Amino acid sequence: MGCCGSTERTKREWRPLEDRSCTDLPWFLLFTVFCVGMGSICGFTIVTGGAARLVFGYDSYGNTCGQRNEQIEGVRLSGLDHTDRKFVFFLDPCNIDIVQRKIKSMALCVSLCPTEELKTYQDLKRFAMVNGSELCSYELAAHRYPVLEQRTTKCPKLPVPPSKPLPVFNRCTPVDISCYARFAEAVVTFVGDNSVLHRLIAGVAASKEIIIGLCVLALFLSMILMVIIRYISAVLVWILTSLVVLGSLAGTSVLWWLYIDYRLYGNDTSSKVLKEAKEEVEVTRDSGQALLVYAVAATVFTIILLLLMLFMRKRVALTIALFHVAGKVFIHLPLLTLQPFVTFFALLLFWIYWILVLLFLGTTGNPVQNEETGLTEFRLTGPLQYLTWYHAVGLVWISEFILACQQMTVAGAVVTYYFTRDKNRLPVTPILSSVLRLVRYHLGTVAKGSFIITLVKIPRLILMYIHNQLKGKENACARCMLKTCICCLWCLEKCLNYLNQNAYAATAINSTSFCTSARDAFVILVENALRVATINAIGDFVLFLGKILIVTTTAFAGVLLLNYQRDYAEWLLPLIIVCLFSFLVAHCFLSIFEIVVDVLFLCFAIDTKYNDGTPGKEFFMDKALMEFVESSRRLERAVERGRSRVKEVASEGAEIKPMAPGTSSA
Repeated sequence: MGCCGSTERTKREWRPLEDRSCTDLPWFLLFTVFCVGMGSICGFTIVTGGAARLVFGYDSYGNTCGQRNEQIEGVRLSGLDHTDRKFVFFLDPCNIDIVQRKIKSMALCVSLCPTEELKTYQDLKRFAMVNGSELCSYELAAHRYPVLEQRTTKCPKLPVPPSKPLPVFNRCTPVDISCYARFAEAVVTFVGDNSVLHRLIAGVAASKEIIIGLCVLALFLSMILMVIIRYISAVLVWILTSLVVLGSLAGTSVLWWLYIDYRLYGNDTSSKVLKEAKEEVEVTRDSGQALLVYAVAATVFTIILLLLMLFMRKRVALTIALFHVAGKVFIHLPLLTLQPFVTFFALLLFWIYWILVLLFLGTTGNPVQNEETGLTEFRLTGPLQYLTWYHAVGLVWISEFILACQQMTVAGAVVTYYFTRDKNRLPVTPILSSVLRLVRYHLGTVAKGSFIITLVKIPRLILMYIHNQLKGKENACARCMLKTCICCLWCLEKCLNYLNQNAYAATAINSTSFCTSARDAFVILVENALRVATINAIGDFVLFLGKILIVTTTAFAGVLLLNYQRDYAEWLLPLIIVCLFSFLVAHCFLSIFEIVVDVLFLCFAIDTKYNDGTPGKEFFMDKALMEFVESSRRLERAVERGRSRVKEVASEGAEIKPMAPGTSSA
């Protein structure tokens, strides 16, 4: 289970798609055991009644509704038979604890939810006598509701609003949810009055068809952009490069103009001000020095930028070539466009399961009386309280595992495409083949890589939680240290994510363990550091422009459609929803495109390192990348010829020596 404690050869011999074998098997076993533990938590909550209490509900005495109950020691009115009482009724459903996000009301099991408003205790009595559903505490007789002294504390608050049971969860919920407005205001803090919230929600409900249509449009645009981006990447890259250079030159020129203007006209002003106040002269002088510092700093930045552009212009061409080939990959492997759907569906299923088990845990444990309200609650005590922490770790690790499976699947398919010389002989379904290889050989590698990300992400999340809890209480030094630690962990997580992605690609090529693949990929990346920097900087910005293009196009269509429908008084919230969804969709799809570009670059770097185009060492690369290599070689040969000519001239000059004075021929 050690990082690199394997007997693999020390000198890597890259042999794509050969010698396939299982990798990181101990980590696969460890992950399997962990998942069994996650399933055991779910089983524990079901066996101990937590799941039943969540689904069927329970009253304030610890009785589960809809079944017979056992006596709880020390809790009166427990152990009742509630076979006929299947619904949970809250005496004051609007008494909500906003901080804890729960109802602070006594709960009872009833046989029927009140379907009409009950205004008096006489109405409560009549409802109980007619329907057999007693809405006051169990020890109170229904026929004596109007005269009992305990009716103010053990009967529902009047008037009782009409309610209906929730599907599946059997809670009596008021039909008019206006009493939850206070909770909604706490969630939606920008809403000043309920009328604004009502108008916004009404706007969303009225424009739901247009919202769905615009979301489908964003999805369609994202899929189209991944295919056509190879045709517009060159234009975007050079426009971006030109704008950055022109912007830096313009900014530097403006700063120097401001400084020169100050030197020319500031002295006269200074001489006049000198007679009035010396302090203002000092302020003016400081302003001039600040302008000089800004201008010099901008000049240095511009010079460095121009030099970088000069030396990295060939690598910009490589970025364009990689984007071109990535577009071809999506044409040959169209199922790659389904990867975001599959990953999202897998994450959604897992998150639903995780939330359900978390809710089960909230109703699992030993019955404890709340000292403040006197109501019975179920809490995990002793070692069992660590089950929640185990469950929380599972959320991070398994989510990262699912994302890593997507990266490994995409990497395997792209590697198959790159290292297949005849593209007509590609497997029928390279994506399916990659999934099968992942499941059969490399689940342990994915588990190990995702666990490393988990080790970094969990401390960052804990520090973020502490920072939020201490907001307004900690001093400036502690706040700065917390933010610094959070930032450092975030940067480390991003670096490890990038290294993991390349390690998965190396594993897809060579079928090596995680640490061996990470080491090999790291060596390749270091050897091509400038290329990596260029591709990440320019490529990421181009993809960001693609996301902005999709969002703005969808937003523009939304403005036209929503403005055309004159019935919509408030269409700001629908438009925000559409923009957020379109950005999320664009991010998911273009992230797949980014993974494809990164894997292609790693394959290209390996190809150029171990092959030179000679017989027996032919390149695997695409025609576009081959043209880039040929142009680079022509440039290198031209540079070498220039150097050789300079050396020849220098050697000839050294051989020609002047004749010594005073010598002559006989």
